[in-house]
Amino acid sequence: MSKAFHCLKFMTSAVESLWLNFVRLWSWNCLWLVWILLVVFLVYFFRESIQIIESISTMSIFLGSLSPRFYVALTGTSSLISGIILIVEWWYFRKYGTSFIEQVSNNHLAIGSDDNETNTNQTADGGGKQKFKVWRNPLNLFRGSEYNRFQWVTGQEPLTFYDMNLSAQDHQTYFTSESDHLRTCDNIMQKAWRERNPQARIRAAHQALKEDPECAAGYILLAEEEATTILEAERLFKKALKCSEVLYRKSQILQHHNPILEAEHRRDTNVLVYIKRRLAMCARKLGRTREAIKMMRDLMKEFPLMNMLNIHENLMEALLEIQAYADVQALLHKYDDISLPKSATICYTAALLKARVVCDKFSREVATKRGLSAAELSAVEAIHRAVEFNPHAPKYLLEMKCLILPPEHILKRGDSEAVAYAFYHLPHWKHVSGALNLLHCTWEGSAAFRMIPYPLEKGNLFYPYPNCTESADRELLPAFHYVSVYPKKEWPLYIMVVASVCTITAILAILTHQYPETMIVCAKTITEFLSLLLTPFAVILEKVDSLMPASMWHLLTKI
Repeated sequence: MSKAFHCLKFMTSAVESLWLNFVRLWSWNCLWLVWILLVVFLVYFFRESIQIIESISTMSIFLGSLSPRFYVALTGTSSLISGIILIVEWWYFRKYGTSFIEQVSNNHLAIGSDDNETNTNQTADGGGKQKFKVWRNPLNLFRGSEYNRFQWVTGQEPLTFYDMNLSAQDHQTYFTSESDHLRTCDNIMQKAWRERNPQARIRAAHQALKEDPECAAGYILLAEEEATTILEAERLFKKALKCSEVLYRKSQILQHHNPILEAEHRRDTNVLVYIKRRLAMCARKLGRTREAIKMMRDLMKEFPLMNMLNIHENLMEALLEIQAYADVQALLHKYDDISLPKSATICYTAALLKARVVCDKFSREVATKRGLSAAELSAVEAIHRAVEFNPHAPKYLLEMKCLILPPEHILKRGDSEAVAYAFYHLPHWKHVSGALNLLHCTWEGSAAFRMIPYPLEKGNLFYPYPNCTESADRELLPAFHYVSVYPKKEWPLYIMVVASVCTITAILAILTHQYPETMIVCAKTITEFLSLLLTPFAVILEKVDSLMPASMWHLLTKI
């Protein structure tokens, strides 16, 4: 019954999308046809008043007196200008994802675009007018021991300035309070979190530790940015943990005395949770996965209200590493709820667990002949759901695109989230035999794309796909990474027209320069052929003109 309902729903959505395409295309074609016919009729009717025939005859005499060199210069100049326009258009499209001429016409001239397309272009290319929310990457790497090592080896910046600026704002929010000016070390660290130069931040952290050896924030900064190995970072985080536990117990007792002490307790809580979480991540990176799982579970029990940090995604990844699929399913049952925000980790992990049941024996040929079973249909629908939420991740999981180091912040449903997910979860998909084969067979031609022919306007299981992901991902991901774009943008009509004009005029210029007499003969032949084709239309227009009153122009002027 569910299979029949699924097929009926798919057929209905397909017919609806085809009908909408037909209506939209037909309406625009009718408008253009009516406009062209109206212009032709007006030009023909007022041909005597505006002296079109005399002008055409005069122009033909003038063009006939020109030498072939003029035509060579004309075609060469037009080819050069159109080539320059083509280069500018191509560069602008690669950088901003839209045509410059199209953007100018949409924003200033309002030509050939409806309100929805105009708003989309203004959002994507107008500096982010539509607001988007970025999230802290729950699996972000360590700057000193991972990001900086990549930079030392390749010479490329793995993090963008925008991403690091967001991290600085997070650190100021989590690790500072209104009473920092009362302690010298806290005042130094408050300035250190705002510092842009990494070496200046490290020097400030050392200065804060000289003022107070129990400054937990100083150890955090050194563990994140100065430590060159995970072992060294873990050692510094353990020192920070001892200091933060003492400060947390003190502020816990005094938090209800006044608002300032309450803010201090909130800061100390954030510091303690951050340190414990990073220690669990150090244990996970060093191969002590079960120890990391225990630390994460204890942290979630001790601070159940800190869901904004998405610690459950760290726990889910560690459980997949030891292949504890029952525990992962229990986590999904708790967090894959309609009232909670979704993520690529939740959607794709749910798809992986359902695919795990059937993927080892799945075959596209067999499934095509006998149809999908209930378990296979459930797995395919889970993959469709995951693909609709984030359509960028399958290319990284199937290794069709190169992976890079994930940024410190991600955009939900964007390319940055897909990079962060695939960076850690690709090995888990490889552990399940046949899972990537099932994903490859179902994602690209999936009903998730066919059911939402206009993903920016209407979604299926989720809200419409946001139209600001490309501009946000370009700011979050490094410049050397080719940002994935969805829905895929085709080359604009203006670029193809300019390229055609450039190519045709260049060819005509070369042929006219090399074979001037032959080109003149060809031009005359084409002109005679076109005149023969237009002869029936001229006869029809003469008949229509003879049926109209001779004083029509005078009658119209009197109205």
